[in-house]
Amino acid sequence: MTGNEEHYIQEAFKSNWIAPLGPNVDAFEERVASYVGVGHALAVSSGTAAIHLALRVLEVKPGDTVFCPSFTFVATANPILYEGAQPVFIDSEEETWNMSPRALNKAFKDALLRNKLPKAVIVVNLYGQSAKMDEITAICNRYGVPVIEDAAESLGAEFQGKKSGTFGKFGVFSFNGNKIITTSGGGMLVSDDREAIEKAKFLSTQAKDPAPYYLHHQQGYNYRLSNVLAGIGLAQMEVLDERVQQKRKIFDRYKTNLKAMNFMPEIKNSLHTRWLTTALLPPGSRMGTLELVEALSKEQIEARPVWKPLHTQPLFKGCKYYTHEKDRSISDELFKRGLCLPSGTGMTEFDQERVIETVRTMLKPKVQLEFKPASTLVMKDDSLLRTGEQG
Repeated sequence: MTGNEEHYIQEAFKSNWIAPLGPNVDAFEERVASYVGVGHALAVSSGTAAIHLALRVLEVKPGDTVFCPSFTFVATANPILYEGAQPVFIDSEEETWNMSPRALNKAFKDALLRNKLPKAVIVVNLYGQSAKMDEITAICNRYGVPVIEDAAESLGAEFQGKKSGTFGKFGVFSFNGNKIITTSGGGMLVSDDREAIEKAKFLSTQAKDPAPYYLHHQQGYNYRLSNVLAGIGLAQMEVLDERVQQKRKIFDRYKTNLKAMNFMPEIKNSLHTRWLTTALLPPGSRMGTLELVEALSKEQIEARPVWKPLHTQPLFKGCKYYTHEKDRSISDELFKRGLCLPSGTGMTEFDQERVIETVRTMLKPKVQLEFKPASTLVMKDDSLLRTGEQG
């Protein structure tokens, strides 16, 4: 917390605006829309709710398909199931760890042959890094399929001079407790399409028709953000750029001091927020990811594996999956060796140095000493010498 949160919360209490509407909500929506550079924003209870509303506005229905990355948190794909649609999973690529344009193109070609194009494509910007949105949106535009940009983890990131979350028909942000800024729990749906945001707002407030009594023709939801939590968000937005710089400094220290690890890249013409510092363990590491996470936990250091690919989850058994390369799944490779290091801006430099030293020690190869018996013969300068005579 920054300290200013209490000011906005007190304003909500003094004015008695406690419910899911009020001045803080309006101001928070305007602040986020202005920051990322879109026309309209809708504050909701979670990033998951924002994705769900986007799918509803796009009229995704049972029997439809929605393309979605495999390498992401389950919240990206769950709303597809809410609508009875079928997710089709797309592999990642090594340059960004995000959706592979090559795999996406394969999925579209296959869908066209089967005469079943997806109703939408959800793209995720993982860990603060934008996907290749220029290539991805070009492919989707070619087939006339709208993009939902899940920027839940990448508020503040940029790609080719544009803020993350502004490339698709809809952008989605999360303000969950672990994000770069938080409202405790909450999310935001953004778009340049005013009518689409108005439709989403209607659905988010139980789809109540204008009438002198409660009249409903459509299924709605209780998805709006409270005025109290929006006040927290207003204070957090004041320090967003500062948080990005703090996160990037944390990353720089890790990268400088853990040279054996392969860190998530930052693609050209982009700004990676480094919301989480993520890296791959070196090949042949003495510990696997889960073993290292457990060992760090015993030292009171919290680390986690990266996301387990959704195509490997029992929940999505039987769903189609398109790999980046034939017979090679990048998302599976990332999961096998990927690690999320402690990245909270509340860490001191001393805290981070302790993490670095502990990780370095745990990954250090065990020294293997070989002793040969004195009677062993070795060849040196064409002479036969006993190892015991070498001094």
